[in-house]
Amino acid sequence: MNNEKRGILLDKSYAFAVRIAKLAKFLRENNEYVLNRQLLRSGTSIGALIREAEYAQSLSDFISKLSIALKEANETNYWISLLYDTDYLDKKMKDSFEKDCNEIIAILITSIKTSKTKVKGKAS
Repeated sequence: MNNEKRGILLDKSYAFAVRIAKLAKFLRENNEYVLNRQLLRSGTSIGALIREAEYAQSLSDFISKLSIALKEANETNYWISLLYDTDYLDKKMKDSFEKDCNEIIAILITSIKTSKTKVKGKAS
């Protein structure tokens, strides 16, 4: 992943984690604890995994970390949908969180594909 894309992904995932933490606080204040914990765990781990990938031991390790971040982002989208369908989030909030999460997912997918191409190129 080039430095510009890495910076964008780090910035977006960190900002998303901050939004998730604030949403978790809001949910706690509204007495929702179970979904809140799941959302907080998956939504904040995306950025942590991306940050961890910066110092991956190998390209394969880098791909692995980003792949796990991608799974966590997908799970986060699930919790956001569930919170919306159970009336904890309004449509505007749901759409906003999904938009941010889907942007991160798109960058992760591109980065993983690019990195896998590099692995294949080295194997040849």
